[in-house]
Amino acid sequence: MADGGARIEPTGGYLGVTRSLSGRLWRQRTACPDLARRHQQAHGLSEPLARALAARGVDDAAAADFLNPTLKALFPDPSSFADMDRAAGILVDALEARRRIVVFADYDVDGASSAALIVRWFRAMGLDLSIYVPDRIAEGYGPSPAAFRRLKAEGADLVVTVDCGAAAHDALACAGEIGLPVVVIDHHLMRPGEVPPVAALVNPNRPDCGSGQGHLAAAGVAFVLLAALNREARRRGLTSSGEPDIRGWLDLAAMGAVCDVTQLTGFNRALAAQGLKVMSGWANPGLRALMTVAKGGSTADLGAASVFHVGFMLGPRINAGGRIGRSDLGARLLSTDDPAEAATLAAELDALNASRKQVEAEVQEAAVRQIERESNFGDAPCLIVADDGWHPGVIGIVAGRLRERYRKPTVVIGVDRAANVGKGSGRSQPGVNLGRAVQAAYESGLLLAGGGHAMAAGLSVRPEAIPELREFLCAALADETCAAAAEDGLDIDALVTARGADRAIWRDFQRLAPFGPGNPEPMFAAADVRVERPMALRGGHVRCTLTDGSGGRLKAVAWRAGDTEAGRRLMQEGGAIHVAGRLKPDDWQGREGVELEIEDVADPRRT
Repeated sequence: MADGGARIEPTGGYLGVTRSLSGRLWRQRTACPDLARRHQQAHGLSEPLARALAARGVDDAAAADFLNPTLKALFPDPSSFADMDRAAGILVDALEARRRIVVFADYDVDGASSAALIVRWFRAMGLDLSIYVPDRIAEGYGPSPAAFRRLKAEGADLVVTVDCGAAAHDALACAGEIGLPVVVIDHHLMRPGEVPPVAALVNPNRPDCGSGQGHLAAAGVAFVLLAALNREARRRGLTSSGEPDIRGWLDLAAMGAVCDVTQLTGFNRALAAQGLKVMSGWANPGLRALMTVAKGGSTADLGAASVFHVGFMLGPRINAGGRIGRSDLGARLLSTDDPAEAATLAAELDALNASRKQVEAEVQEAAVRQIERESNFGDAPCLIVADDGWHPGVIGIVAGRLRERYRKPTVVIGVDRAANVGKGSGRSQPGVNLGRAVQAAYESGLLLAGGGHAMAAGLSVRPEAIPELREFLCAALADETCAAAAEDGLDIDALVTARGADRAIWRDFQRLAPFGPGNPEPMFAAADVRVERPMALRGGHVRCTLTDGSGGRLKAVAWRAGDTEAGRRLMQEGGAIHVAGRLKPDDWQGREGVELEIEDVADPRRT
């Protein structure tokens, strides 16, 4: 069962853990006891669940909608978005005039989902749209003057950019010069005063937008646009035979929200929660085909969709097209109504994803060898690794993996010697603003291009400048990294025993789902457990069974931990340890049990 005891202060460390085997302080997640008590009484929650709800900052007024997020209660007025009504008017004008509209999409899941939403609405209204997705390697991110000139020459009357375009000043200026109207649907941060002259620009993160929906993915913004389009079409009498039921496409909005790692709070939480319910019907031919191939080709019941399915099974496969294959595959998959075409595209994306994983593993192994070989790297406040030929489509993933492993900001650079340029992608630790440091490096003349936000950044650099870049970023981030390391901790929601970690407690905490930024998945700790039958698995994973004085046995797995200190400790059977992780359902052979996905390990003798 879960421990409902008093809060343990972070200064002492939860279970006394001030430094785990990954170097982290364990803390009980902070919650107001009075608020937790009110949640427990008002909504019939268990004490641990009520405390977890309070710890996520959910107050009395928001609790009901958090536990049951609905579009009816949380859907924003489309008109609250700057330029939303203008965009809807322009697009319905184009529909009535039967103009040729091209959707210009980013090559990731959010871009593909946003494109599919718009394509599906116009198709339901009787107009087919074209999709254009730039090649990641040849064209880079977002619109370019060359791309807009090409679309204009091919007969485009109007371009709608999705998940890109807000910062494409040169491309948008070119569009104006050649007489190509552009409607921008985006969500990326914009600086004050940088709204470019376009037909319409809908972005909750533009400086003058009062919607308060800046945490939406582009697919969420596109979904609100569909509501605005329905309203405008209804006003003009174009929906007398029935308007498109946009609720049937909530699965696409959920794809963008989850895969773009957005804050799952408020309206965005409702989009994700309701979208997963719609997805569970597997009516979208592309998603159905992709889940089928992800599950090994079984055509049996695909079951209920979850954040795990979206984030770890569907999303990576859709992204694989943009990373190492054809950039438009994802958008085509999500927008097709042809099951045969969907099956073909899904198979191609699945094969590309397998190749992507191999390329990613090779780059990661090389990067780890480089870090471990260079004695000065390990203690550096920022890790910068670079080598020839590292594929630009996987460096961001590898940077994220290394950031998780070494608990510090990391930049991975793939060098193209023929072009004499290195393309880099970085991921950061909470409390360390990597994007600001990269921007400063660009302004100092060290980079050809560079920018980003606190947790992620991208850059281009001449190979010979990489050592100087390393020195610059390490100096710029030294203080922040030191402070972040001191605060680096793992927040625990509840204490469980090997016997008490069961399906009932997992099901209870599922009332907080869907999980993501702004609503972290519950973290459970188990004290003084012993490891039995540890097994090293292919891919560097460790599987074992945990036992304790309760007499229970809890299955557990630590992903990609084989060559870490925690993984090596799990492979030893002697002595008690503390573990922390997330409970997952284990339905193998109909057992309806749970498994602990281990996040961290602590040795009581070393805490």
